[in-house]
Amino acid sequence: MPKLKRTEEEKKQARGDGPEFVEALDRGLRVIQAFSREGRPMTLSKAAELTGLARATVRRILLTLKASGLVHGDDRLFSLTPRVLLLASSYLASNQINTVMQPLMDATAAEAREVCSLAVLDGDQVVFIARASATRMFSTGLDIGYRLPAYCTSVGRALLSRMPDDQLREAIERMTLTAMTPQTVTDKAALIAAISAVRSDGYSLVDGEAEEGFRSISVPVRRYDGGIVAAANIGGHVDRITTDEMKERFLPLLNKLAAAAQPLLV
Repeated sequence: MPKLKRTEEEKKQARGDGPEFVEALDRGLRVIQAFSREGRPMTLSKAAELTGLARATVRRILLTLKASGLVHGDDRLFSLTPRVLLLASSYLASNQINTVMQPLMDATAAEAREVCSLAVLDGDQVVFIARASATRMFSTGLDIGYRLPAYCTSVGRALLSRMPDDQLREAIERMTLTAMTPQTVTDKAALIAAISAVRSDGYSLVDGEAEEGFRSISVPVRRYDGGIVAAANIGGHVDRITTDEMKERFLPLLNKLAAAAQPLLV
């Protein structure tokens, strides 16, 4: 007769957890991440629902996080405190890419008089980890920590281009391609072709696929051995910047940035 429930050990094995896996830490991180999904203070019940953990477990985790100063709340509602930003600042402070890229991006943004952003790949999404703003009174750009789907962004396609053909096909096949705008490429064969073209072109230009009325151009950022570790981009609204202008004005600046960074990234 088949077993209806798996033991905790069997669940760990199914997840690929090794003997050094700390389940309590994993559960605590899941609770912290649940706040971004809810987008507002959470009840204990909601936290349990979003994490799939027992209410008693979630309560102990929230009280522990509260004692650490990472969570504020009473018995009804809980919310993250600014102290949780220490986790992000630790990443930014210890990440060599940010240290190397920030001054180069500052110079690029000043010369282009536009916002220059840097992103890395995290699963099927891109995460923006650095940003440099031109000295204009008003500017648009993506804040640090902001996430977007990789398939419909210029930085995402530049990062996905590092995959060999077979790995790229597998990655795209696993993705659900949702039309973010009427211009979003959702045909998987066409998307693979667009990403493959980045290898020969050396850049990715996406026009209105992630956000209607917004286009951007990106280049891969390589470390010393040629491996792609990030992507840098400049974007703007369609009524202000043409695609030709992006290639003529911004692409040389981004290529210059990437070339200056490569020998410094190990």
